[in-house]
Amino acid sequence: MSLHTDPATLASYIITIVVSLAIHEFMHAFVGYKLGDSTAQEVGRLSLNPLRHIDPFMTVLLPVVTLITIGAPILAAKPVPFDPRNIKYDEFGAALLAAAGPLSNLVLAIVGAVIANAIEATGFLYTFFTIFVQLNVALFIFNLVPIPPLDGSRVLYAFAPEPLQRFMQQIEPYGFFIVIFLVFATGFGNIIINLNQSVLNLLP
Repeated sequence: MSLHTDPATLASYIITIVVSLAIHEFMHAFVGYKLGDSTAQEVGRLSLNPLRHIDPFMTVLLPVVTLITIGAPILAAKPVPFDPRNIKYDEFGAALLAAAGPLSNLVLAIVGAVIANAIEATGFLYTFFTIFVQLNVALFIFNLVPIPPLDGSRVLYAFAPEPLQRFMQQIEPYGFFIVIFLVFATGFGNIIINLNQSVLNLLP
């Protein structure tokens, strides 16, 4: 995926990011609420309002920089808070809460792919749904990276042995910087792109 400057494409990126991240974060909050924790609701995050979920760096600046530099947007929203003491099923409940966000993006990508295949391959709608699918796959893959604080780390944590859990707790304050380092200083960015393409190839 490459950066284009025509208004239709830029509008597609912006709309997709706003809608997809709002649904992603809402699903975290919704599943947490259903599992017994009202923390997200109490701070206004059980909402589809994207303004409640946007982080200026991770949601706005980071995707622009990564889209320009590696050809694929890497982005995230403000983490949805939860109290693990309130979550049913302990660590497995927390894993379900974490997985809900990326899985919502996968569902959105599948729906977008079905719509894209059903309409004429020209014009704004086709451009929009093509980008909608690509970005939601990117959100699905990136958020499943098992490095704290990304969602994949919470899923891994539920099944990890105690020494690995302790290690993940220790690196969590620096986790996002570790991910950025891996993307820009190693071949990790290419791995992400290849995984994105593999998932795109499986879609309808």
